[in-house]
Amino acid sequence: MSDKERQSIARRATIVSFITLMVFVFAGQFLFKFFGISTNGFRIAGGVIIFKIGFDMLQARYTAMKLKDEEIKTYADDISITPLGIPMLCGPGAIANAIVLMQDAQSYEMKGVLIGVIALIYVITFFILRASTRLVRLIGETGNNVMMRLMGLILMVIAVECFVSGVKPILVDIVKQGVTLPGVL
Repeated sequence: MSDKERQSIARRATIVSFITLMVFVFAGQFLFKFFGISTNGFRIAGGVIIFKIGFDMLQARYTAMKLKDEEIKTYADDISITPLGIPMLCGPGAIANAIVLMQDAQSYEMKGVLIGVIALIYVITFFILRASTRLVRLIGETGNNVMMRLMGLILMVIAVECFVSGVKPILVDIVKQGVTLPGVL
């Protein structure tokens, strides 16, 4: 693809993923209540999903695609929305974390900071995507694989923390109910 096409894809993917994440940030709690989903259950599911993504990154799994010249334009339009925008830039892990962090934000200031940080992350992501070809050339294929594996390991650690933060309150509730109900334990 030309440099102009790559920049267009990066811009469209970043905008689509940011808007999608903002929809879940503001409507996530409503969806939780509507479907009767607990935040802790969502933390557990999000942790499992993030762990899977991190595990794939740790193994440096990715597929190469060969396209004909006439397919490039159609593919470029599609790739900016799916899979690049959703689920890569705004996937289940990002959505789970955004919803949980928005619920944990107690004041309007904290909610504003969260939204600002998400916007900043997407701005940085846009610039990284724009410079990705140069970055890959700079660090090389080996450096790219090393970075992917390191980021996968970090993502797996975040996933474990997310999973544990969901399981712990559930286990505490089970133990408390067991202690207050005679003959259960």
